Parts: sequence; C-alpha cells; structure tokens
Amino acid sequence: MIEKVFTRIANQVAHLAGLPATFAICMAIVVVWALSGPFFGFSDTWQLVINTGTTIVTFLMVFLIQNTQNRDGAAIQAKLDELIRVSRAHNHFIGIEHLTESEVEEIRSKCEAAAKRHDRKIAETVANEAVAAKNGSRDNRKVAQAAAKKAVGAKSGPKKKTAA
Repeated sequence: MIEKVFTRIANQVAHLAGLPATFAICMAIVVVWALSGPFFGFSDTWQLVINTGTTIVTFLMVFLIQNTQNRDGAAIQAKLDELIRVSRAHNHFIGIEHLTESEVEEIRSKCEAAAKRHDRKIAETVANEAVAAKNGSRDNRKVAQAAAKKAVGAKSGPKKKTAA
C-alpha cells in the first residue's frame, strides 16, 4: 500500500519536475526572492529562507528521482531480458547488470569484437557473391577473396584526406 502510494507520488513529482513550467515557476521564485532583498535589508534571515527552501527541495528530489530511475532501469532491463530470452540471442546475457563494471566492460569488448568479425564475414560473403555473379561462376575464389579483402580494408581502414 505504502509502496504504491510512494510510487505514484514519485512518478508524478518526477514528471512535474521535468516540465518547462516548473522551471519557470522556480525561476520566478528566485527572482521574487532576489527583488525582496532590499526590503529585508539583505538580512541573514532573508538569505536563510532561500537556502533552507532549496536544500529541502533538493534533498527530497534526490530520493524521488532516484526511485523513479531505479524502476525505469529495472523495467528496461526486464524488457531486454525478455527480448534476449525469446530471440536467438545468447541467454547468458540475462542478468549481467548485476556484474561488476569491469566484468560488464569485458563482455562489451567481446561483443564489439564479435560484431566486427560478423561485419567482416558479411563483407566477404557479399564480395564473393558479387564476383561470382560477374564471372558467372562460383569457382573463381581467389578473385572473390581479394575483392572481399579490399572491401573490408576500405570499410575499416584509416581514412585519407584528399587535398582540395
């Protein structure tokens, strides 16, 4: 019961905090406070009003926004896990958000390397098929492989600047 009420309040506050009107209202409060300074002689009490108000709002907002972000992150993770589970992806990726940062970074590096290998294989296959179609035969492997390597080199090699 309390959790549902807190969730509803946290969602509403997080939504309202992100609106342009909320920013405008906060700016108006600061302007009114600043303009009231001469009437209160820029006293310590006058300064304490804005300091206390902003401190309290900031303190409460940290917890509400963190709660909202935690739930959003968990919901997105659950959706991704379900997509992984029902697809041809590797199920061992489910739950990696619980690993350490260095363990996740190692997995990410391996995934990037696998993606690059996959791109290279696709480029080689396309080049092989293109050369075979051009020559009317699939037997001309050396020409196809050379074309594939050239295509991969052009895709991943360093870019040279040309003089204008």
